[in-house]
Amino acid sequence: MHRITLLGKPGCHLCDDARETIARVAGELGVPWEEIDINSSAELQEKYWEMIPVTLIDGVQHDFWRVTESRLREALAS
Repeated sequence: MHRITLLGKPGCHLCDDARETIARVAGELGVPWEEIDINSSAELQEKYWEMIPVTLIDGVQHDFWRVTESRLREALAS
């Protein structure tokens, strides 16, 4: 089973949009997901700061800036 991770930060409107899409798709497909505040880790800040929100599937970067629902569904189907 896959697992989705959303890397974001408070006050980020793109993160809000990504969260909404991920929650909907994950809920419909029964896929677990988590959200991590990028401010919680200097390593995450350094690696992803310019790209948030970042979506990971099974720990591998899938998308950044925007989450495309159809692309997310396709990745989770494989």
